[in-house]
Amino acid sequence: MELESLGMYLKTRRDRITPADAGLHTYGTTRRVPGLRREELAQLAGVSAGYYVRLEQDQAGTASQQVLNALARVLQLDPAETAHLHNLAHQPATPRLVRPGPETPHPRVLALLASLGESTPAVVLGRRGDVLAWNRTGHALVTEHVGFDAPHHLARRPSIPRMFFLDPLTRDLYRNWAELARNHVAYLRLTAGRYPTDARLAELIGELAMRSDDFAALWAAGDVADCTVGPMLLHHPTVGELNIDYQVWLQPESPGHRLEVYTPNDTASADGLRLLAGQVAAPAADGSELPEVAPGHVDA
Repeated sequence: MELESLGMYLKTRRDRITPADAGLHTYGTTRRVPGLRREELAQLAGVSAGYYVRLEQDQAGTASQQVLNALARVLQLDPAETAHLHNLAHQPATPRLVRPGPETPHPRVLALLASLGESTPAVVLGRRGDVLAWNRTGHALVTEHVGFDAPHHLARRPSIPRMFFLDPLTRDLYRNWAELARNHVAYLRLTAGRYPTDARLAELIGELAMRSDDFAALWAAGDVADCTVGPMLLHHPTVGELNIDYQVWLQPESPGHRLEVYTPNDTASADGLRLLAGQVAAPAADGSELPEVAPGHVDA
């Protein structure tokens, strides 16, 4: 799949801004473009029309921070979108893709995960949305149909984006699937700007675009977001309807990794999570304890 360029991103953002949004008067004239014309955007940003055309055609070289900030202002980009604009502007014209090694969660992240116990569901995610670790309640909450030890075997690591768009059971879990789907795609786009040479990430995006019409349509929209908090409305197969919030703790030692924690929004959801935690913490039917997996271990 073709990687997103600065010009491609500028085009999708320009189409989104109407003349009225930018404070321009069109006096009822017929327009052939959905948003701003290139010369209009150039004028509002204080650059020449010719220079902006070259930017959108990826032929202008590296744009200055001042120009990028001016474009972000006119295009009404939020902080995450502005960061993505800068990331795209400073990546190589033709990035050489490399295949990074397996991701391993930092020991301090695993210690933090362990300190949460089982009362708070939590999952550690890698830069591409792979599950690197989870506690038993986190596993039971979001992917109980996948083996608990799957994150510790490289070939079996659950990919949340793949499951979200390609696994019917995962799709049925979320009552607000459409909202969360937009968030997943918007965050993947932000990640792709941060890691433009990651071949595994490019392959993931290409696979999802080929196999999921929903993903392809959302990717074409060009949205970007740094999704750190929001609602998850679940219809859980074991404990029923849950209204919970996800919140992300970023990891300084591993900037691409995220510890995602889930908290209840109402009394019924709190009761449901306590029930779930009690079930996963209970001894196995034969009286033995549930098996544990050494944290951070990965089998190739």
